[in-house]
Amino acid sequence: MANLKIQSLSLHIEGKTLCRDLNVQVGENERWGLLGKNGAGKTTLLHALIGQRRADQGSIELDGISVYDIKQRELASKVGILFQQGIEALPATVFETVLLGRHPHTQSLLWDDPKDIEIAESALAAFDLGQLKERAVESLSGGELQRLALAMLLAQTPQLFLLDEPSNHLDVAFQVKLLSVLTNKVAETSASLIMATHDINLALRFCEKIILLLEDGESLVGSSNDVLTENNLSQAYGCNIKSVSNGEHKLFYPA
Repeated sequence: MANLKIQSLSLHIEGKTLCRDLNVQVGENERWGLLGKNGAGKTTLLHALIGQRRADQGSIELDGISVYDIKQRELASKVGILFQQGIEALPATVFETVLLGRHPHTQSLLWDDPKDIEIAESALAAFDLGQLKERAVESLSGGELQRLALAMLLAQTPQLFLLDEPSNHLDVAFQVKLLSVLTNKVAETSASLIMATHDINLALRFCEKIILLLEDGESLVGSSNDVLTENNLSQAYGCNIKSVSNGEHKLFYPA
């Protein structure tokens, strides 16, 4: 399984420090939440993890190799990313699109392997898209497009899932369903997951560990219970954050 190591990482954009001396090690079967207010650098950090953004200082290694030295096809076979904007409406069917997720693993461009077809079918079913498999992608709603993007990511069978606002365009029921599907997949395959989100409560529910980006490149890294506190969140978001608990579940809200 893929092991991600972020060491002494610093990222800057247009004179602003997004993170400074960030150290994170992500192992198998770990679920990480990436939190911080708009402009804190969540998306930029995810892009850096797949080599699309050069670090100003420090290193990012996957299985001991710099992500900048790994060939794109090999990287895509290990790391899958859901971009914040999801996928565009392609001139293809839903099934043809989700099958693209198998591209890093295909042995032939001339025919589809039965195993790849089976994996794609399973991914569609996981996000309740089986009945839409012959639909044109351009006919889908925003929520259906987001579910398709997630199905394509699931079909990719990465060892490391990177998610940028995965709950975009989805109603509450599907937000919970998609994250349940992904966390189950992480457990089944000993993969790992990093999810950038604005939703503190989704991160608390589905992530065991947290990277909380603060002002001026500072950050807090640790277990959800240690990092997700009223004081830490109030500092990160620049407003008063309070919590309520029934003894079993905790919820955060702006006071």
